[in-house]
Amino acid sequence: MQNMTRIAAPALAALLALSACATTGRDAPLADGSDVALGQRAYVDGPLVQPVAVLEDSRCPMNARCIWAGRVKVQMVWIRGNGEKQPFEATLGEPVQLADGRFTLESVRPEKRTDATIKPGDYRFSFRFAGGL
Repeated sequence: MQNMTRIAAPALAALLALSACATTGRDAPLADGSDVALGQRAYVDGPLVQPVAVLEDSRCPMNARCIWAGRVKVQMVWIRGNGEKQPFEATLGEPVQLADGRFTLESVRPEKRTDATIKPGDYRFSFRFAGGL
């Protein structure tokens, strides 16, 4: 029985170590919030967030003249430390209170054009979080 314990303990440790490496790249969050696609999770200076949908993209196309610059609103999810998902909206350039700080959608790519439609999968976002503590 003692021999079995000596063999089983290292084998169990090896299995646990290997299982920690068995994650897929799809589910792993990005290192930062500088080039995030819809559906991707990213750490943004602390919080783990995920853009879910573009609610509004009324930006003035880069190849047009407009009297209003327009705006972009994105449906977001904040994934809290306990796994709870808290939805919120982010508007380009407008900080929103999140946790103990302010979350900002800083940029949206690609630029809007009059001669092309942006597909949801083509959007890329950059975010910033300024913590309060």
